Amino acid sequence: MALSKQHDLHKRRFGRNLGVGLTLVAFIALVFGLTIVKVTSQGIQFPQELNQGGGN
Repeated sequence: MALSKQHDLHKRRFGRNLGVGLTLVAFIALVFGLTIVKVTSQGIQFPQELNQGGGN
């Protein structure tokens, strides 16, 4: 049993902190996922005509 009753301010603050924490975790997961895709991709494959310089 708790020594004192939890104030309403603490309940609201906990809810806000939980929301901010979940948003931060989602942002980190997004950045991590984009990094993994960028590192493991083969890169941009240009058409053969652009690689030869194309004389005018």
